[in-house]
Amino acid sequence: MRANVTIDKDILDELLKETKAKSKVSAVKIAVRGYLKRKKIERIMAMKGKLDFDLTADEIRHYGR
Repeated sequence: MRANVTIDKDILDELLKETKAKSKVSAVKIAVRGYLKRKKIERIMAMKGKLDFDLTADEIRHYGR
């Protein structure tokens, strides 16, 4: 999907520097993926202590193989 977004030049320059991306598009993709990954981790961490598992971590890792 194509989208037009206006980003301040200073922010985009910093993003390019931090991501070491070769293009603006790549830098924005890296930033968005990183943000989404952090949000998923936050949601998983919020479930800590709320779920009961009968399997060990090793059993879960090999489940369904």
